[in-house]
Amino acid sequence: MDISGLEAAREDITRSYREDGYVALEGFFGPDAIRTINAEVERFIAERVPSLPREQVYLENRDDPTSIKQLQKLHEHDPFFRSLMEEGPVRGLAEIVLDGPVSYRNMQFFNKPAGVGQPTPPHQDGFYFHLRPCLAATAWLALEPVDEETGCIHYVRGSHKAEGFRPHSRTGTLGFSQGIPDFGTVEDKANDVGFPAQSGTLLIHDARTIHWAGGNRSRTRSRRALGFIFYSERATFDEASWAAYQARLAAELASAGKI
Repeated sequence: MDISGLEAAREDITRSYREDGYVALEGFFGPDAIRTINAEVERFIAERVPSLPREQVYLENRDDPTSIKQLQKLHEHDPFFRSLMEEGPVRGLAEIVLDGPVSYRNMQFFNKPAGVGQPTPPHQDGFYFHLRPCLAATAWLALEPVDEETGCIHYVRGSHKAEGFRPHSRTGTLGFSQGIPDFGTVEDKANDVGFPAQSGTLLIHDARTIHWAGGNRSRTRSRRALGFIFYSERATFDEASWAAYQARLAAELASAGKI
């Protein structure tokens, strides 16, 4: 979708984002673009991953380098992904939902490998972000078809409207260190919405929106996606607090033998 298409849909996008806490856009990237992105992901894995810092490469099985679960900061290591982050239509969408200029924070590769991809615990991204106020958006691009069997994303509609964040605690899940321990209330269940998607579908959500995903129960299909994180330029980022948290987390993961 180009910027003119985004502008034409601005009112509907803004209304859905503000009311529900998320927007789903089918066919945001066409088949040719998705083929290109998937090819670039494969190249990145072959060329860049061997030299990445270990805290930026998460594996489902440490003894199996093909079991990639998550890669961090693709845009810092490769010009293709830097261009996609800086100049691609996802940034334009983020500027619409955040109502103004944004800075880009992270591009991630997510995967749930066939048969071993673990569930994503319920959480709110903003809990990790160290922003005041929490004006940020996360986009998620399906690189292949995803459904309930492979672990599609679920949102809790309207959960971004609550004051502050729900209590979070350590989960033990690599890549998602904090989760909501009391998730599953009557309100959570009543407002839960799942998003099976075709490749090229883009989801974008408020950093306060509660979301989760199941594990990959398929024996043959993976669940690959790209994530994009944008901060509003009206928000203040506490870099010292964030860096201290990341250092503690990396030390904990290394001590536990997870990275």
